[in-house]
Amino acid sequence: MDRLEQYRDYIKQILKKYQQYTKADTKIEAQIIFDTEHDHYQLVYVGWDNQRRIYGCVLHIDIKNKKIWIQHNGTEANIADELIDLGVLKTDIVLGFHSPYKRQFTDFAVS
Repeated sequence: MDRLEQYRDYIKQILKKYQQYTKADTKIEAQIIFDTEHDHYQLVYVGWDNQRRIYGCVLHIDIKNKKIWIQHNGTEANIADELIDLGVLKTDIVLGFHSPYKRQFTDFAVS
């Protein structure tokens, strides 16, 4: 399996893992969105909490130029560390939620 396919599998594993943390007794659905053609991956919450509409992105990860871009992380977990534990190099992870200027001060790729 080539690196790009491996990265897609890793992202899917992580999103499926966090999808399972949704409470079973709620009317809020955790939806996983896999766009493997354009390499966009998301976990979103959709539903109702009493009379309040719930909709929001929990995790958003892209693959651009063979690097994993963490665009949004609404969890308390360190998704970058989870990717590293799976075998992804730090130089292949971009913290997209940080400004380009700030990225140079991390151990991860700038872009």
